[in-house]
Amino acid sequence: MNSINRRSALLAGLGVAGAGVLAACSSGTDTTPALVNPSGPAVAAAEKKRKGTGRTRNVTLTAAPAVLDLGGGVLAKSWAFGGRAPGQEVRLSAGDTLAAELSNQLPDRTTTSIHWHGIAMRNDMDGVPPVTQQTVRAGANFTYRFIADAPGTYFFHPHVGVQLDRALYAPLIVEDPREPLSYDDEWVVVLDDWVDGVTGTPDEVLAELRNGMGGMDMGGHSGSGNKKGHDMGGHDMGGMDMGEGSPSASPSTGGMSMKHMLMGAESELLGGDAGDVKYPYHLVNGRVPADPDVYRGKPGTRVRLRVINAGGDTAYRVALGGHRLTITHTDGFPVEHQEVDALLIGMGERYDVLVTLGDGVFPLVALAEGKDATGVALVRTGSGGAPGATVRPKELNGRLLAASRLRAADDVRLPSRKVDRVHRVELTGGMRRYDWAINGKPYDMDDPTANPLTIEEGQRVRLDFVNTTTMWHPMHLHGHTYQLGTGGPRKDTAIVLPKTKLSVVLDADNPGQWMLHCHNAYHGEVGMMALVAYRS
Repeated sequence: MNSINRRSALLAGLGVAGAGVLAACSSGTDTTPALVNPSGPAVAAAEKKRKGTGRTRNVTLTAAPAVLDLGGGVLAKSWAFGGRAPGQEVRLSAGDTLAAELSNQLPDRTTTSIHWHGIAMRNDMDGVPPVTQQTVRAGANFTYRFIADAPGTYFFHPHVGVQLDRALYAPLIVEDPREPLSYDDEWVVVLDDWVDGVTGTPDEVLAELRNGMGGMDMGGHSGSGNKKGHDMGGHDMGGMDMGEGSPSASPSTGGMSMKHMLMGAESELLGGDAGDVKYPYHLVNGRVPADPDVYRGKPGTRVRLRVINAGGDTAYRVALGGHRLTITHTDGFPVEHQEVDALLIGMGERYDVLVTLGDGVFPLVALAEGKDATGVALVRTGSGGAPGATVRPKELNGRLLAASRLRAADDVRLPSRKVDRVHRVELTGGMRRYDWAINGKPYDMDDPTANPLTIEEGQRVRLDFVNTTTMWHPMHLHGHTYQLGTGGPRKDTAIVLPKTKLSVVLDADNPGQWMLHCHNAYHGEVGMMALVAYRS
């Protein structure tokens, strides 16, 4: 999610392999405080405190070009782990050590990494070049090794450029050896918005978005056509039909390519503008709606669904036709159970739900919120024909709870204490210049430790997300979970709606240098990220 070109140049200059490449940047200068080194003694001491089982789960993850069969005759050239999308699930028990060897077999000069999304782990294994490691060069290997001591639903993906929007992702499930939930089976459901190898590549999408909208000749669609009157942040083009049903050929406005930029995507749930990118497909477990993934079971089976949004630019409203869902976890942490008809899940978020299956064939639908498109999978427990690819079960418009209305389970709720440090995290930018940033400054990959949000080990920290933009942002913090409000859920990724403030609190218990960023792959890549760093 950071620029591959700038990063590669920086790391080539460093000429050092493995973790701790920024040791020289952590010693402190006249303007930069001394920061904890990602592979220093504070990090090692924190790792020793983690309760381990002594068992090691060894996996090899080969990142390489692949032609993916998305079903329905759709083939896509992409990059993937093990030649499939999603990649093979990695599953282990809480306290186990994961030893994952990344083998980079991507095209020449293509560097990559793996970030273990949501895991509170040792800092030098977080997979974020150039902050915690050097990028892994083509033809090279790198082994990530860490204790995964918090059970939950997680996933992993690169943290280089917009590689997240290819097929380089897979579920990571950390099982609880003392699992309190009672259920008969599990189904891991991975959602994704898909462009790669169909209408273009993520890098082409980014290049088009970077042009922004400021120089567009809007003709009869400018001026009063912008009903919201806010710097085109809501993409309202005065009736211009540029939705996902538009031709995939490259229409243009004022000579600027409009092949990938999505116009008119609006959602009340998301506070207005729903997204930037026009995706030809929305996938559930790597399949298009015309040829869906199928879960087969028996009526009365109680199933735990682990739902992961691995998308680049799309929030999904998820429902299972004919059923209600009981929310048990979000972002790996338990909540007080709530029964709903549908979920709203932003990029990077995960929800666990329980459902008791009826008798028949039922659609699991992931509505691309505000984009008038869906991903579909099927649950089959009996006879009957499959619903059509455009099915919209009524549950999509039923009871839906925002994450802020959930409450953390008693055993994971943070105890009350005085806040020691407050950071205002202002989300800035817009579509006109495509200049998304934090506190008005895009993150500088050439100077990654400049202007960090500093904290100290042992502090109670409050982050005030203040969204000054006209678009929603899923804000993700590495290496920690934070609590929404005083008793809300424990999460690592939370939706911040336009023109709103969301306050979260966390305990600074995992020293290092950690990224905080928007998990819209394109917003993060152009600069909506910052460094949360522990003082040494």
